[in-house]
Amino acid sequence: MSKPVVILTMFLIAAMCAPTSAQTHSLAFKDKVYNPGLLKPRDSELKVKVGHRAPDFTLPSLTGKKISLHQYLNKKNVVISFVPAAWTPVCSDQWPGYNIAKDLFDMYDAVLLGITVDNIPTLYAWTREMGRLWFPVLSDFWPHGKVASLFGVLRSDGMAERAIFVIDKKGVIRYIDVHNINTRPHLEALINQLQKLHN
Repeated sequence: MSKPVVILTMFLIAAMCAPTSAQTHSLAFKDKVYNPGLLKPRDSELKVKVGHRAPDFTLPSLTGKKISLHQYLNKKNVVISFVPAAWTPVCSDQWPGYNIAKDLFDMYDAVLLGITVDNIPTLYAWTREMGRLWFPVLSDFWPHGKVASLFGVLRSDGMAERAIFVIDKKGVIRYIDVHNINTRPHLEALINQLQKLHN
């Protein structure tokens, strides 16, 4: 078994052994989440490909700082996680799941940027309810979905796809997963891609 898989397994076990109070908070939070039901798995057409330079963007974050893709050039690998909407079940499960893998992102010299088309007040309330996230959460609210549209992951209903882009330090897209919007992407697949960049 490779070192990253062993580490990931340890993180997953630790997450399952979380204190009861954390699990209770999670159950209370789930009662506040809106369930949109089954959605069309994919409803957009990509505008970028693996090997393309990633389109640059600047978006506001929850901290009030503006975050640009170009600020990581020649410094960090970047993982962009687009999620459809705040306060929905899979999104509310996916992003906190990245907390258990922070050390793996650090190991592979990568930063994670979470992007959704919701506005800052909505994202603020949602992330406070989910619990602290270690990565920047960015709002692609206005002009609505402009960055999602640049990548070709803006759905016809105005939400973003559930999509992951891995971008190397030179700004080149090395991996794309436009995932079934109804399911959570596998963390192990993402970590494997980061490992490939590191080798």
